[in-house]
Amino acid sequence: MRIAYLECFSGISGDMLLGALLDAGVSPDLLRRTVDALGVDARLEISRVDRGGISAVKVDVIAAGEKELPREEFWEQQTAHDHEHHEPVHEHSHEHPLAHHQHSDYSHVQGHVHSHSRHHRGLKEIREIINSAAISATAKGRAIRIFEALGTAEAKIHNSDIEEIHFHEVGAIDAIVDIVCTAVAAEALGVDEWICSPLNVGGGTVTCAHGTFPIPAPATLELLKNAPIYSGEIQKELVTPTGAAIVSVLVSRFSQFPRMKTEKIAYGAGTRDFKGHPNVVRLVVGETAGEDALSLPHEEITVLEANLDDMTPQVFGYVMEQALAAGALDVFATAVQMKKNRPGMLLTVLCRPEDTGRLRHIIFTETTTLGIRVRRETRMTLARRHVAVQTKWGEVRMKLANLNGGGVVNYAPEYEDCRRIAELQHVPLKAVMQEAIKSYLEKENG
Repeated sequence: MRIAYLECFSGISGDMLLGALLDAGVSPDLLRRTVDALGVDARLEISRVDRGGISAVKVDVIAAGEKELPREEFWEQQTAHDHEHHEPVHEHSHEHPLAHHQHSDYSHVQGHVHSHSRHHRGLKEIREIINSAAISATAKGRAIRIFEALGTAEAKIHNSDIEEIHFHEVGAIDAIVDIVCTAVAAEALGVDEWICSPLNVGGGTVTCAHGTFPIPAPATLELLKNAPIYSGEIQKELVTPTGAAIVSVLVSRFSQFPRMKTEKIAYGAGTRDFKGHPNVVRLVVGETAGEDALSLPHEEITVLEANLDDMTPQVFGYVMEQALAAGALDVFATAVQMKKNRPGMLLTVLCRPEDTGRLRHIIFTETTTLGIRVRRETRMTLARRHVAVQTKWGEVRMKLANLNGGGVVNYAPEYEDCRRIAELQHVPLKAVMQEAIKSYLEKENG
């Protein structure tokens, strides 16, 4: 089984993980296209830096023309800015820390000083932005779950409803870019399971919109509930709320270094350079060793089914899109003959057990069904990954599937890549797909 292991000995943030994913081979162009697809005022700056003698990839999100700052630097500049313009610093009810100073330097939540109007984005608007982007349904679902994890943590802390949580304009852009790019890059890496080490959360105190708190900050601690955490010698904020939210959704379990045959070793850098302590997260990708390599990966899933004979095809298609965006693993329809000789459709939704309630709600509210059948099943999957191939029109990702310990048994060009090229180059889609397969086979055969 192909696994990814995150070593968070210096904590983790969204941009820190993005740097590691790029160092592991994810295409920078894929992330830049993802940012463009979001339609927000942002871009990525990617560089290679030294952190404690370790070469690592650094990613900066430039949102509304501004680069992120560590949290404490943000508040120093914000206070100076407000005093200069005689503006009091207000505490905004139910604002996530990201609202003021979204995350991502690596070991600190970051922020911006900005003089434009303090517009806020709610979770509903953020979901709409993600759902409108031209990325895979899997990546959309994962990104939305990460944002909902952030909102849920803050809502609990402030004793409010999740829909009342809002993000400042610039902070929301940072968060959207980090989270969506992480979801897309994690899918492109093509691993079957994400595993994480115990997390070094840092120490000391941190200042945010609601005052000074001990590290880890309230939202971070809530998100890392049941995860193994500790505090080391660095007295700074090492795990950001965004980093904690990503870990809470992406990672399936925590452990010491697993038995594995390593394939890739990658490092993502943070903004600061601590003396004697590499400010990086390490990402190790490889195949599980020993008995695990002889068996297919499997997981327990929930199957939801409903018979429908009085719903229009347009609504059916909409329901399928909503279910995928809400985290369904798969959604499909089967033609059936129902009572009174009516032709109908059997709606089947596969999901993780923890997503059952959300998917059940969508089916009941969006379809005409009066009942849903629910059962648990075991799903076995082939290990999957992506490799990039060059065609005469541009780069296409090939999705590869292989038996553990064996060779590739299935391969196919990524549809969205081929469609994008076909539309831009005005060539038939089938020609792009055939060219991608030809390039892959030529590459494999030397």
